[in-house]
Amino acid sequence: MTGNDQIMVSGRVDRDGRLISADPRLLALQISAGGEPSGEIAVPPLFAVIRLARTLNVPISRTIIVADGDHDMELWVRAVPEAGAIRLAIGGWVEILNEGTNPAMAAGRARLSSQLQGDGRWQCDLRLVLTDMSADMNEALGIENGTGAPINRLFRLIEDEHGELPLLVALADGSDHFRQPVESRALPGSRGCLIGAATLGAQGEVTGYAGTFIWAEPRPLQAGRPQRVDPSPPDAPAQPFVERLDKALRSPLARIISEADTIKMAREGDLDPQYAGYAQDIAAAGRHLLGLVDDMADLHAVESPDFTIPTEPLDLSDIARRAASLLGVRAADSKVRIDAPSEDEELLALGDFRRALQIMVNLVSNAVRYSPEGGMVWIRAEREGDLCALIVADMGKGIAEDDQTRIFERFERVDPTEPGGSGLGLYISRRLARAMGGDIIVDSAPGKGARFVLTLPAVPESVTE
Repeated sequence: MTGNDQIMVSGRVDRDGRLISADPRLLALQISAGGEPSGEIAVPPLFAVIRLARTLNVPISRTIIVADGDHDMELWVRAVPEAGAIRLAIGGWVEILNEGTNPAMAAGRARLSSQLQGDGRWQCDLRLVLTDMSADMNEALGIENGTGAPINRLFRLIEDEHGELPLLVALADGSDHFRQPVESRALPGSRGCLIGAATLGAQGEVTGYAGTFIWAEPRPLQAGRPQRVDPSPPDAPAQPFVERLDKALRSPLARIISEADTIKMAREGDLDPQYAGYAQDIAAAGRHLLGLVDDMADLHAVESPDFTIPTEPLDLSDIARRAASLLGVRAADSKVRIDAPSEDEELLALGDFRRALQIMVNLVSNAVRYSPEGGMVWIRAEREGDLCALIVADMGKGIAEDDQTRIFERFERVDPTEPGGSGLGLYISRRLARAMGGDIIVDSAPGKGARFVLTLPAVPESVTE
């Protein structure tokens, strides 16, 4: 097969990665790799993309390099999960010349390999809080230690050529990798790039991202002592309590989780399965405790007398879809479906994107947790006069009228014996909603499920016309 053909090849595989149907070119690639026409995909990079799409249950797009006879081919692959199968679309088919006969290409690859080693390693959770930063990355940025700080405290995110922020797009869409242009806040005017890939938990869910940092050329000159980074959230006042909380708990927990994940993902045969199980339990417990730390930091922020949230126009329908996407794996594991607003729906309100998404993730997460197996969670977007509303309805056991006020208080839960969070989620969510000029209300009865309604001020129609 010779490259540079501008064609798209299609195929379908079952959930075990066995070919159901394939265009002739994909079938030829399968056979040349030693596979059977109806057997498991025998091309390792392609099988890895299929496995990731199956695990995350979201579409995955990736460029791969495969061996095809006596040369390599660069392919663009998109794997889309469907009912009982995964649909493949494969383009590119660009032949990669042998480096041994092309010194210029060999030199170029050597430069690229050197570049991809980067100026440091990093890892973050789904809240975009850095859980690990290598010493060389701290040194490159001219800071003492960025672990425990939100990414946007160290970097200003820059839009790519499509006008998007790839890191936020990856977070919302469940993408498995991104390349985010950034500018260092410690070294204004100095730009670089965060290259990241998804990290997965025990059930295949995305738990965060990890990757490298690369300076754009020319690299900045650093002078003076490293700066100290305040790891508190951007909208939280710098107060001793939050600083002590981060130093005493967040950074150590983040390091424990990172090390446990490393042990858990050791190659099969390199580690006794019993110890891998211990590492999985440690990582899960660490994430639970880290969630409590995050709740305490948010609690401290929303209870500050001068706590305010700047607002701007945002699309609540889009936020609902993003929340549903973030919780898709958890819902699938619980055999619960999430019915979110369609792609063509739009509902413009005034609020803060990050805080509104935080609220919706909490409401939808609760709905999934308390829904029965085979149940459905509905998210609807409506405008009521000068207010916009997102309605989250579930098929759970419902909430008694006497409990409907209590659940919005600190550390309160309807049934403390059930597994769940800290009892702070709804309290913090309502405080956040009210700080943006809205509210959260509940409508429920025992045995009839629950409806939680987030309201925010609508963007005036004169502005949208």
